[in-house]
Amino acid sequence: MRTVLAVLVVLVVMTFSIQLTPNSPRPGATRINTNSLPVLIPDPVWSPLRETLDDSLQIQLRDKLSENPLWKRLIDSRKMAVGVVQLRDPLHPHFASVNGDEMMYAASLPKIAVLLAANEAIEEGDLPATPELEDDMANMMRFSSNSAASHLIDLVGLKKIADVLRSPKYKLYDPNAGGGIWVGRRYAKKSERNPDPIKNLSHAATVTQVCRFYYLLATGRLVSPARSREMLEMMSDPGIHHKFVSTLDTLAPNAEVYRKSGTWRNWHSDSALVWEPDSKRRYILVGLIEHPQGGTILKELVPVVEAVLQTNSPKAPR
Repeated sequence: MRTVLAVLVVLVVMTFSIQLTPNSPRPGATRINTNSLPVLIPDPVWSPLRETLDDSLQIQLRDKLSENPLWKRLIDSRKMAVGVVQLRDPLHPHFASVNGDEMMYAASLPKIAVLLAANEAIEEGDLPATPELEDDMANMMRFSSNSAASHLIDLVGLKKIADVLRSPKYKLYDPNAGGGIWVGRRYAKKSERNPDPIKNLSHAATVTQVCRFYYLLATGRLVSPARSREMLEMMSDPGIHHKFVSTLDTLAPNAEVYRKSGTWRNWHSDSALVWEPDSKRRYILVGLIEHPQGGTILKELVPVVEAVLQTNSPKAPR
């Protein structure tokens, strides 16, 4: 009898020790793979992005950006907006922005809304997922093809895009929160307009809502986990190497970059989900600028924001 009890005690101790190894979750905890995208976080432990606002990061971000006299003038005149989400630990994101709810003309960046609406239509069975359609979506994202974007807008419809953006499911355009992402016209001359209700813009965005788009995408909450994974693939391997990507090519050559930018006259925009395999560089960055040097400013913005994230950085997940 004593021998049997001794064996049982040893087995219990061994089992408990295995459960508490450094790289294992605590007993009863949900296993979550945070090494690859999308990171699928269960609803009970997932937080809406606005609830992850980090006051300390917010202050540091504004102070650091304001050290540049030109940037400070643009921020004060509401012609420069920046949003960032620290994702080193995807279970505990940290969000901050400057002029976060200031809606600005964003040129091609809002094509992310066309991508979302098209995938919603596919999921609902209203649009067939053909190889040609997938090519259009990839070309629209990677090379910012206006013809591909316009073709997709024709297939989906401006009303459908607006309905998806304003839906309770996403609220990526919310009149009560400064507006957000909007596509109200094909990417072609002399086409029908459905301007946004607040500023009468055809292609618009706020950095907060674009950060929310990427955050929902990164956590598999756009359409479905499978559709989110496909959209990530379409936004990978950017074909235009300027602005954020130009800097990241040098600063983080091994990082995965999921990106959409835009340029028209003095309006410059960029957005990216940066995901490095070793988890030290994982964040969302969005910038909207109205200035002739906007493209250069966005290029210079990356290391400045990374310095802020490094100072404010939480510990990496184990």
